[in-house]
Parts: sequence; C-alpha cells; structure tokens
Amino acid sequence: MSKLSEPPLDRHEIRVPSVSTSVTHVQDKDHQMPATSPMPTGGEGESAIPSDKEQEALENSEDDWEHDPVNPRNWSSGKKWTAIAIVSFYTFIPPLASSMMAPGLPKVAEKFDITNPTILAMTLSIFLISFALGPLFIAPLSEMYGRTWVLHIANLVFLAFNLGCAFSPTTGSLIAFRFLAGWAGSAPIAIGGGSVSDVFSERERAGAMALYSLGPLIGPVIGPIAGGFIAETVGIKWVFVVIGVLCGVSALIGIPLLRETYSPVIRLRLARKSRDPEKAALQHPTLVAAQQSKWYILWINLSRPAMMLARSFICFVLSLYMALIYGIYYLMFTTFPTLFSDTYHFSIGVSGLAYIGLGFGFISSTMFSAKLLNGMYTKLADKNGGKGTPEMRIPALIIGSLFVPVGLLWYGWSAQAKIHWIMPIIGSAIFGFGLMTTYLPIQLYLVDAFTYAASAVSAAAVFRSLLGFAFPLFGEQMYAKLGYGGGNSLLAGLAIVIGIPFPIWIWYKGEEMRKRSPLTR
Repeated sequence: MSKLSEPPLDRHEIRVPSVSTSVTHVQDKDHQMPATSPMPTGGEGESAIPSDKEQEALENSEDDWEHDPVNPRNWSSGKKWTAIAIVSFYTFIPPLASSMMAPGLPKVAEKFDITNPTILAMTLSIFLISFALGPLFIAPLSEMYGRTWVLHIANLVFLAFNLGCAFSPTTGSLIAFRFLAGWAGSAPIAIGGGSVSDVFSERERAGAMALYSLGPLIGPVIGPIAGGFIAETVGIKWVFVVIGVLCGVSALIGIPLLRETYSPVIRLRLARKSRDPEKAALQHPTLVAAQQSKWYILWINLSRPAMMLARSFICFVLSLYMALIYGIYYLMFTTFPTLFSDTYHFSIGVSGLAYIGLGFGFISSTMFSAKLLNGMYTKLADKNGGKGTPEMRIPALIIGSLFVPVGLLWYGWSAQAKIHWIMPIIGSAIFGFGLMTTYLPIQLYLVDAFTYAASAVSAAAVFRSLLGFAFPLFGEQMYAKLGYGGGNSLLAGLAIVIGIPFPIWIWYKGEEMRKRSPLTR
C-alpha cells in the first residue's frame, strides 16, 4: 500500500498534515483488478483498498485546495498586490517610528533635562530591544489565529503606545512607552514575510519581497526627514502624534480590505463552517491540537530561533552580517544630527534632509535588486532544469556586499576631511544601496532554505535589532576616539571580513550543508 508522508504544508511554523502530490502507489498482489475491469489511466479512478481510499480522499482534498479560488496563491493579481501593499504599509510605520525622533534628540534632551549621551541615545534605541523580542511571541500567534487580525490589533496597540510617548511626563515613562511601542510594532516584521510567501510562489516572490522589505528600510529614512521639521516647528510631542495618525489611516484601509492569507487557518475555518465539525478535526489534527496546546506551541516558537542560530552556521552567519549592517545603519541615525549640526551647521529641521542619501540608495536598490534577483534566479533555475535552489539568491548578495564597505569609507573619510556636505551624503547613499541589495537576498534565502522559515526570519530579526539597539550607545564615543574616518574604516573592515568570503562559501558549499541539516529543506 502507498505510504503517507507529512511534509510541512506551508513554509511556516505549524506542521499541518498533507499528502505529497507524488505519492507512489504500489500494486498489491492480493488486490489485483479483474481482467474485465476498465483500467484507469494517469492514476485516475478509485482504489478498492480502504486505506488507499482514505489517502485518495486526502490527495483529492489537497488537489482541490491547490485550485481553489479561496487559496491565496490563486487570488487575482490585483487582490494579491492589494494584500501585499497593505502589509507593506503596516510594516512601514513601526520602522518610521523607530527613527522619526532622531533629529529631535536635542529637543528631547532639553525637554527632559537629559545630560548623559547614553541615556539620550537609549530613548531612541530602546525601541529596538522589544522590536527584537516581539516577533518571538507574535509569530506563533499568527500561526494559531491567522495573520490578519494579529496585524490589525497590533497596529491599534501601537497607536496607543505612541500617544503614550507623546504625553510622557518623565524620561522613564518615555523610555517605557518606547519599549512597549516597539513590542507592538514588531508584529508586521514577524508576520509580513510569511504573508508574502502565503500569496506568492518562489518564482514570483522577489518583487513582492522587495516591496515588503522596503518598509523596514525606507521607514527609518523618511522618519528623520519629517521628524526634524516637526520637532523644530511644533515640538517633539507631535512626532508621536503623527505616528498615531498614520496608524489610524492604516487601520481604516487595512481592516476592511485585508483578508486572511495563512492557508492552514483558512482551511480550518472553512472546515469548521461545514456541516460536520468533527471532520475538521480529522482533516486538520495538527492545527487543532496546536490551538489546544498554545503554551507548548509558544515555547517551541520562542526556543526555535535561538536553536536555529546555534545549530545552523548558515543561518548564523547570514543573520550576523545582516545584524552588522543594521547596527551601522542605526549608528548613522544617532550620529547624523551631531555631524551635520556641528560640522556643517545644519538646523534641526534641515539636518533631517541628510537622510535623503540613505533613502535614495534604498529606492534605487529596490528597483535594481528586485529585477536582478528575479532575473538571476530564473536564469540559474532554467540552467538547472527549471529547478531553483536557495543558493541561487547568493550572487546578488555577493554583488551587494561590495557596495557596503565602499559606502562606509566614502562617508567616513569625507566627513573626517570636512569637505562639502554632499560628499558624506553620497557615501551614505552608496551604503544604503549595498544594504538593501544584501538585505533582500538574505531574507529570500532564509525563507527558501529553512523548513521553519518564520523562525529563521525571526532569528535574523532578533539578531539585527539587538545590534541596532547596541551600536548607537557607543557611536559618539567611538567617533570621538577614532574620528569619522577611522571609525568607519573599522566598520568597513568588519563588513569585508563577514560579508564577502562567507557568501562565496555559501554559494559553493551551501547546498551540501543544507543536505546535512535537519533544519533545512
């Protein structure tokens, strides 16, 4: 009799029972069909074996789902892109909030009488601690209850905590509300990548992932540009009020238009609406069991990202490289106001415009890297008989990793020499181009390569947010000791050591490593 296999139905956490579409049927000598019976062709027709009938019913159920218009993979192009656009808008707002107050840090110091530069930097970067830890708790909730309402509720909670920041009476309350806001704001980061893979197949995914990834990168750039003028003209309180207004707008758009994208939850809901609820438990026992043992599932999802960093060298090194670049990125946020106000005598509002260079690098890279990734992946897959592998994402990563140290050296030494202000901004644009060109293929590799894709992405998110929190705390001290040229040369050296040889090694040895690991596909 044929043997039932149980691969993960989705690229996420909950293992939902499904039948492989390539089940091998072995003929049973004791149950051969009579010679007069019409012979079914192409695997069609019902089996006379009871257990095979059960398997065929499950196979037919999977086959029906693959062609069901309710399946997010079968939505119309307009509905798919509407869903991704809304998720991307949700994903855009928390990173915007993470840095929007950066140019207004002098105003924060003045309002709360802060003299310690580390405490002042913490009011900005404390957001990233909870932003790092939040996905570990929020990702499993999306697996149990679906992605959409977790996004909606987290967005409304994020709105409330930002209003708390706006009306904070003390430094301690501001730091506390910033921490809680980061927790709620981490939901789109935890869930958004899964939503993209819910809706788009591997070959279609790069463009959608580029749009989704633009939010976490362009948000922290647009934030300071707007935040500088807001803080200078109407006060730092209104920075947080504007964030709250954006959350309200996104809720008005997202709640009526965004539909559930997570297939196991959709199927379970449909089954429960049927006339036979008990049948739902038989068809989806793993998901039903998961919803009945929530604390166990939560523990699994909390521990799994740490386990993946410890047990998968590929996951660790890619996450480390992403974290290093992200830490440098947030280091720029806290040091730009000092550089451009002290060296180039920009006002608080105008100093926010210095972030345009990073934004230009991100936007140009998004247009370039999405096309490059799709083109290179398709070309390499066609050479491989139409079969793509995660390693086919790596050439784009290697290209992007060359721009990161160039941008850092350009930015650092032009600022050290105090030449025209456009030169460090150009350097930051080159760095931004390299950051986005490396960020996107790393995200896609983690989704493609690991069985528990959401845990792999969460592991990378935790790592990068921790360095994003830590780097700004020592940035001013580092530049005071080494100067902008020496400090950025040190960072560029780290980017070269981690970012260039390891991707090349993964290109040649990644598939071999994946075959030996139980964590990868």
